[in-house]
Amino acid sequence: MQTIDQQMLTGERALFKRKNLMVTNSIFADGESPLKESNDITIDNSIFKWKYPLWYCNNIRVDRSTFLVMARSGIWYTHQIVISDSVIEAPKTFRRSSGIRLTYVDLPNAQETLWNCEDIHLNHVTAKGDYFGMNSANITIDDFTLAGNYAFDGAKDMEIRNAKIISKDAFWNCENVTVNDSLIIGEYLGWNSKNITFINCTIESNQGMCYMDRLVIENGTILNTDLAFEYSTIEVETKTSIDSVKNPISGKIKAKDIGEIIINDEEINAAYTRYELDKAGDRFVL
Repeated sequence: MQTIDQQMLTGERALFKRKNLMVTNSIFADGESPLKESNDITIDNSIFKWKYPLWYCNNIRVDRSTFLVMARSGIWYTHQIVISDSVIEAPKTFRRSSGIRLTYVDLPNAQETLWNCEDIHLNHVTAKGDYFGMNSANITIDDFTLAGNYAFDGAKDMEIRNAKIISKDAFWNCENVTVNDSLIIGEYLGWNSKNITFINCTIESNQGMCYMDRLVIENGTILNTDLAFEYSTIEVETKTSIDSVKNPISGKIKAKDIGEIIINDEEINAAYTRYELDKAGDRFVL
């Protein structure tokens, strides 16, 4: 394996179509697509300063490195890439790529990141930016923090653990998602999604979880949430009170209390939803 050490790499396609290469302590300065069409590349303690650094690549490992803001749209059409102990400041990273594994990675400018990707593993990742994870599939996430609206729109087959997600319109149009031991804050959570399960989660959402098919909440903590579950099929168990529930289609809600149950659509049969309330230690079944 050839090694490039402590080099300033400039110009378009500086290392075009390289194979079996180690790049360490180096700077990718001005010049687009420096590693385009490259395979079996290891990058350590290096800095990317310009656009499109890793397009159409395979089998890439990046450690202790930095993608600055102008390294935007940096990793597209690339497969089997591992990044650890790094900062990706650039937006629009990862598009139509697969086999992505990020560990101890910070994405402070993650707008439109991880779009249309598959086989994604995130561990100890922090991100900030809108439209994160759109239309991606086969995702596993553990120890994750995200601040940014419209997260995971259209995502499928996803499992999340130990996350803090602050995001309006999160998990829209999703399918087959399980979220464990997490905090989710943001209005209009989960609309138009199906097979969504929240286990041991804290949820705060104005008009959240509407138009959902097969929503499950197990051992939940639901705070400051009103007009919930409209036109949804549900199995909800929460330790707390729900401010208001509106026009659920069918299922069960078990809660400490419900401030208001609103049925104002004549096509909704209220008998299809069962309520179990535990007010001051006294159980009521409606």
